[in-house]
Amino acid sequence: MMFADQARAAKEATGPLRRLDRAAKDRALESMAARLRDATASVLSANRADLERGRAAGMSESLQDRLALTADRVEAMAAGLESLAGLPDPVGEVVRGWTTPQGVRIEQLRVPIGVIGIIYEARPNVTADAAGICLKSGNASLLRGSSSALESNRAVIAALRAGLADAGLPVDAVNLVEGGYDITDEMMHARGLVDLLIPRGGAGLINAVVTGSTVPVIETGTGNCHLVVDSSADLGMAERIILNAKTQRPSVCNALETVLVLAEVAATAVPRLVGALAAAGVTVHGDPRCVELDSRVVAAGEHEFEAEYLSLDLAMRVVADLDEAIAHIARYSSGHSETIVTSSLASAQLFQDSVDAAAVLVNCSSRFVDGGEFGFGAEIGISTQKTHARGPMGLIEMTSTSYRLTGDGQTRLG
Repeated sequence: MMFADQARAAKEATGPLRRLDRAAKDRALESMAARLRDATASVLSANRADLERGRAAGMSESLQDRLALTADRVEAMAAGLESLAGLPDPVGEVVRGWTTPQGVRIEQLRVPIGVIGIIYEARPNVTADAAGICLKSGNASLLRGSSSALESNRAVIAALRAGLADAGLPVDAVNLVEGGYDITDEMMHARGLVDLLIPRGGAGLINAVVTGSTVPVIETGTGNCHLVVDSSADLGMAERIILNAKTQRPSVCNALETVLVLAEVAATAVPRLVGALAAAGVTVHGDPRCVELDSRVVAAGEHEFEAEYLSLDLAMRVVADLDEAIAHIARYSSGHSETIVTSSLASAQLFQDSVDAAAVLVNCSSRFVDGGEFGFGAEIGISTQKTHARGPMGLIEMTSTSYRLTGDGQTRLG
């Protein structure tokens, strides 16, 4: 099917979707989850084909990790759909309401956005998450996964559409968009058919969509995430948090990329943290002071602090004080998630008040910045822009609002 035809079919599906009550949407999500579980074998077979093709083409290990599915990951995708069914429906929620002096009742309600296009790379689990969130919030979805995950996405979408059919809903509420860069370009210029675009992936993809789209865009961001070891930090706590944030899954956007250590504790903290990271297989790239304090540190290159590693590599720098750490973050942060480990309430408050990011954390791992961990059931992505959707985007972020006015014959005077 041509993209324009897919988009028109999705647009037609938005009418019935807007009128669905919560019970109907929840039944559909549960049916989609059941069909996905039933299709586990075919999904995994398709995923193996994608992985084999990727390895033959020299795909990086971090991308392979993003692409790979297991039975547990498929189960997590199905469970995510079911958890969405258990969440309140944001559609119809009254945000605020009042009565004018003339007696007209005004209410601002949450409503679906319409057709949401999502462009993403190598993450077939995003396919289920995005389809489920869009459906629960009353939206139709056009899902443009990367060619590297094509067979996986086909299998997942087939299961989800079968679940929609079982529930008596239009299957065009969920669509897989296939094709090359020309199709992405069509999505970016489909004003009137696509109401919102959300890009997920590397900086190149995101920047291309943000700068080239005539359709409104919510920008998800790369995760150049920092952690500050304050002079009052419990170093045992800092070590645990750093290891979790860096090594649990290094290829994701909420993984830690840079550690900033205050000079007052550097002589003790740097060797301890480098030793723990080295034992976990992490290569530390440090400034001259870090190299001086521990011979295992690799000298950081000129641009070492500017971007994500997405691997078992980490940048480290010694800073004079908390103000210098905050200034470093202001220069290099992508606005995703920034952390401080401290025992000082004053330092925690200064950090949270000074750092401009979608999530600012005190004494916990950046790996918590995730829709599932936030209780959203799943997420469309993590927005680093500063409009209404910032941070993990769940159901509420996939709605707009509409004003409804009710009177009994009032007319405006003047």
